[in-house]
Amino acid sequence: MIRTGISMLALAAFLAAPAFSQTTFPAAPAAQATPTAAEAQAFLDRAQKEVTEFNLIAQRVAWVNATFITDDTDALAAEYGARGTEMSVRYAAEAARYQKAPGLSDEQKRQLTMLRSAITLPAPATPGAAQTLSDISTRLGSLYAKGKGTLNGKPINGSDIEAAMGTSRNPAELKEMWLSWHDQVGAPMRGDYVKMTAIANQGARDLGFADTGALWRSSYDMPPEEFARLTDRLWDEVKPLYVALHTYVRRKLNEKYGDAVQAKTGPIRADLLGNMWAQEWGNIYDVVAPPGAGDLGFEIGDLLTAKSYDWKKMVQTGEGFYSSLGFAPLPETFWQRSLFLKPADREVLCHASAWNIDEKDDLRIKMCIKVNSDDFVTIHHELGHNYYQRAYKDLPQLYRNGANDGFHEAIGDFVALSITPDYLVQIGLLDRAKVPSADKDTGLLLRQAMDKVAFLPFGLLVDKYRWSVFSGAIPASGYQAGWDKLRLQYQGIVPPAQRDETRFDPAAKYHVAGSVPYTRYFLARLLQFQFYKAACDQSGWKGPLHRCSFYGNKQVGARLNKMLEMGASRPWPDALEAFTGTREISGKPMMEYFAPLKKWLDQQNKGQPQGW
Repeated sequence: MIRTGISMLALAAFLAAPAFSQTTFPAAPAAQATPTAAEAQAFLDRAQKEVTEFNLIAQRVAWVNATFITDDTDALAAEYGARGTEMSVRYAAEAARYQKAPGLSDEQKRQLTMLRSAITLPAPATPGAAQTLSDISTRLGSLYAKGKGTLNGKPINGSDIEAAMGTSRNPAELKEMWLSWHDQVGAPMRGDYVKMTAIANQGARDLGFADTGALWRSSYDMPPEEFARLTDRLWDEVKPLYVALHTYVRRKLNEKYGDAVQAKTGPIRADLLGNMWAQEWGNIYDVVAPPGAGDLGFEIGDLLTAKSYDWKKMVQTGEGFYSSLGFAPLPETFWQRSLFLKPADREVLCHASAWNIDEKDDLRIKMCIKVNSDDFVTIHHELGHNYYQRAYKDLPQLYRNGANDGFHEAIGDFVALSITPDYLVQIGLLDRAKVPSADKDTGLLLRQAMDKVAFLPFGLLVDKYRWSVFSGAIPASGYQAGWDKLRLQYQGIVPPAQRDETRFDPAAKYHVAGSVPYTRYFLARLLQFQFYKAACDQSGWKGPLHRCSFYGNKQVGARLNKMLEMGASRPWPDALEAFTGTREISGKPMMEYFAPLKKWLDQQNKGQPQGW
């Protein structure tokens, strides 16, 4: 499983979205009949200056809270969260007023739109609403970070339970871990989530949006309803590949566990897929691997152990990939200030993430690194955030972000696609004599698909669920049923036991508890294949797409850096075109990458019931 982290700027949308740096905040300016373009520019200049000043403090508070969780750091995070929320709402309201000014340039209009939609959880102007919203948000995040499940009746923390879900093949153990995590972590958040939704929705309506979901969908340089249609179109392009994979994996699980655990038809039991959220299935590759072709001859985790890799060598290797493309080394402070290992003496949020504390050169990652394949890939991913953050650091404040949030996630992911056997040979991890031959390509592609393809419907439904919660299409009385229905509809999975409305399983996922929009990860899964194909084309690769590694190609690095340096200064189609030559996000490069696997799956699935 790839732990897809979020950039610090994305987290700042919750903790330190555009806000003043003063402790006492000035009131919004009195209404004017017709603001001018000059006044709008003065507002934009002031806002960006104050955002930068506030974020420096707020991001340090967020870092301390994430790496040293106590009641005191929770309180500090809540306080700064309230300040950020309150001021984000003020800025958004002021931006809406200035959008009416005549003679605005296109850039001014776009910056005002960014300010209006920058906040993830808007609070209404009602006294105390921002503090209440921040208190709830902080409480939910802390509940998740401190959350525990059980294994054989003994408590087990979130990081360890993720690992255990990937290695256990005992259905009783898997069921216990799945149920205990969802019951002990998700269910207690339900009441607070109802309150948080109501407050945020009122704040969104005050800003002129239909609800919080519409606000989230407004950040993609297109109307919210058009963006929703785009995600549906993209899912339709790749759904046949997912259905073929689901059909094959279901049969293999039935063969291993029998009808009493996994039926031959219908949905798959969620806890059998090697991941707490059934979002990526790579951990059970051993269960589904085809005879012969499925034995790749190596496992990255074993290679790391054999070469005596520790956390530092793993991170240095990830840095080395970017250096090979021509990027400058990470600053010394990265090594001094990052969190690489889980401390034994305190609670930390182990969910992997990448930070730029001062929005200049104070780059960091936060991980509880284990020497295994998952974390080796995750390191390459998280560093992608850091190099993106550094590339756009000199842009105006509002443009210090990815072209859209899917871009930020896709950069590291497409680099990680280049972790091919040839790359492992180049860095000395794999002997060339052990590079899998062409007859192993089915296994190589199936192993990739178990993560990349399996994730797609989950990446889509997490926000589809929340959009429906925010709009009221899923009422508070039906939170659990709504979640189960969407997971069945899109993923074709079911929980290992019946769930009722005392439960709240979606909050057992970090991004729901932390109110992090999730569609970015769906977009990133598709964008990474577009970026990867473009890089391979630029490097002159002629073989099968999935065997391509552009490690060491500085031409690719130079063109990539041009896109990264654009940040959010242009609409995302401009940035996409700068690197790939096309302005449309598409699922076709992913389908091309996995075309040999799709053909093989269709052969394996002949005579099998399709879908669920």
